[in-house]
Order: sequence, then structure tokens, then C-alpha cells
Amino acid sequence: MPDMRFAPPNPIRIADRAAGLNAVSVRSYNERLVLSMLLQHGSTTRFDIGEKTGLSAQTVSVIVRSLEQEGLVTRGEAQRGRMGPPTIPMGLNPEGAYSIGISIGFRTTDIVLIDFVGGVIDSATLRHAAPGADHVHPDLHATVGALLAKISKARRRRIAGIGLALPEGFGDTQELSAFKERAEADFGLEVFVQNDVTAAANGESLFGIARDLDNYLFFYIGAMVHARLVLNHQIHRSGSNTAYDVGLLHFERALGSNGVSTEELWRRSAESPQYASAVETWKRDCVALLVAKVREARQFVEVGTVVLSSYAPRHLCQEICDGLAQTEPGLTAVVGSIHHSPKAVGAASLPYASRFTTSG
Repeated sequence: MPDMRFAPPNPIRIADRAAGLNAVSVRSYNERLVLSMLLQHGSTTRFDIGEKTGLSAQTVSVIVRSLEQEGLVTRGEAQRGRMGPPTIPMGLNPEGAYSIGISIGFRTTDIVLIDFVGGVIDSATLRHAAPGADHVHPDLHATVGALLAKISKARRRRIAGIGLALPEGFGDTQELSAFKERAEADFGLEVFVQNDVTAAANGESLFGIARDLDNYLFFYIGAMVHARLVLNHQIHRSGSNTAYDVGLLHFERALGSNGVSTEELWRRSAESPQYASAVETWKRDCVALLVAKVREARQFVEVGTVVLSSYAPRHLCQEICDGLAQTEPGLTAVVGSIHHSPKAVGAASLPYASRFTTSG
């Protein structure tokens, strides 16, 4: 089964009881359909909503008016054309809903609070005592509580839930179950769980540069390199769940003789002659891997675009994209536009999927 764009596919657990968003109630399928359109396409007119959803003009007007009253959507400035009355675009109200996203990584756990359009309102990072993305940080619950304590009661009532992005192989452990149960009990919010790379792809598709792309190949460069194929807005991953060892751990090993981690390297100039050779070698290795994966995918489907996401510096990602596009004719390669913790922002999109879209 493919991973769905808006919904968390096969979550480890979704709480049964309704919680959060006490001031907002989205009930009907048609309301979810309109919100799905706005999440997917951004600002659009009532006419376009009707054209793309098949709903009548009267039905769209009634739904939009209801969503306006609930504070989920807002009107933009009237746009005058050459003929006819001005059109008024409708868009999501950034303050209409909020969500918390958590990504458990190799060295850190990242937590974000986002608004309804994916903007990061607040964030926190917890550093693990030892590398390894295989446990829940002991301060995670308290850190989520601290983020919630900093926002107003009005915003708190509009939090859709907590999304949790887990690395491959992180099962439903006892400590994970304990965190979810305690978070749901103490904060009154449902917890939704998803694979971290799929979550990053979902976030980029929902809030980032891939919003208007139907089909593309998504790469995430973290400790390892991971790939997802997106076809008709659905996220697919290989049944083998393969990760490629050309990521940032590979880069750090290449710098081992100098005892310099990638984090320290990024604090210095990437153009420093001391590290230039290692940087260039790593970029070539990444480009070679991405080219091979693109060619494999092109044996079965038309792949014209690659989206590259990473917590690595943007200029390095851009250089990898440039090398990929130069090597593979007819391919467009772009850097993802979610720069702050892409996996955590992607995780935060999961509660929106459940509450506001037709796939939830």
C-alpha cells in the first residue's frame, strides 16, 4: 500500500477519544474536501474550489462561510480582472489550527510547534546522551509541556494533536507507549505516529516546494540517505526499506582523521582548504548515488523532478542538486524549502491529516 499524502498510513496507534481543538468542529466530508484543497493548493477562489471538487457554487459558499466562522479560513484581497466582478481568494487562516511535531533522530530529538500553514511558531532540541535513534529522550514529555505552557489558552484549544516521526526499525516499544499514553492523558492530545522520512516527504508536499508537484523522487540526507517515490501525490517507499550509507555519518567518517564532526565543519567555512577535499568527495558520492536511484526509477516511471531534503546546510544541498541535474539530462533537482527540522515539521502535519482532510 502506498503512503498517503495527507493521512498517516498504518499509524502505530491513534487515540480513540476526541481531544484538542475544542473550539473547532469539522464534521462533514465536504468541509474536509474544501480544507484538503486549501492545504494542497494554498490560496484559491470559490470558483476554483467548485471546479476542482465538483461541489456546487451554493455548497461551496455555505462551507466557506462556515469555515470562516470557525476561524479556519480567511479571505484574501479582492482581485479584479478585465471582465466581471472581482474574485476573492480564500486561504487557510494560519491561526486556525496548530500542531506539535516530534522527530527522534540519531543524535537529537527535535520538537516544533507549527501553525495551520506550516510556519514554525516555537521549537526545541534535545541532545541524546549517546548517538542512536532507538529510544525516547527522558526530557521529551517535559519539553512538550514547556512548549504548550508558553502559548495562550486560545491557541492551546486549537492544537490538532501531536505527530511523532520515528526512524526505520523503531518499533512500538514500552517507553514509546508510555510517552504516548502519558502525553494523551496530560495534554489531552492525540498522538499520531509515522516513519520519519515519509513524514519529511509529507511535510514538503504539504507545506514546501513540492506542494504543486504531482510526481517526483524525494531524497532525504540524514545519517543515511533515504528515498521515496511520489506519484499522484501519494508517497511510496520500497518494500525493502533500504537506507544508503552515503549520508552524513559517511561524511563524518571521511573526516575522522581530523576528528571533526559535520556539525563542527558547518560552523566553519565549507570552503576551508583543510576540508575542501572531503566535502567534494562526499558531494560526488551523493550525486553518484542519487543518479543511480533516479535511473533505477526511470526504468518503471517517468521521473522528471527530484526534491532533496536534509538538515545539512542549504548550499551543500544545492550543489548536490546542481551536480545531479548536470549528470542526468532532462532532470530538475531542487532543494526542499522546509529548512527547520523537516522531519519534525512533517510529523506535525499528521494531526492535520486526521482532522481536516478527506484522507484522515
